[in-house]
Amino acid sequence: MEENQAPQLYDLIFPPGTPRTIIRDIITTYDVELIDSPERLNFANMEGDVRNLLAVRGKKEIMLKVEADFKVKMKEFIGV
Repeated sequence: MEENQAPQLYDLIFPPGTPRTIIRDIITTYDVELIDSPERLNFANMEGDVRNLLAVRGKKEIMLKVEADFKVKMKEFIGV
């Protein structure tokens, strides 16, 4: 990687309804940035609508940990 080239960043989009406590835990625990991610909806009467969903962005190695932690937290939340 060249000296002035930025590292590749990855996003994890939070599904609508994700508890704020989980999002807050992730952004305070990991070196990630909270962002808006415009996503096109493809279901029901919202076909083609665009919504800004919350997401976090970070380096690949961190985002792999974030994804694993997010899955555990969501399973705990829904009681699976």
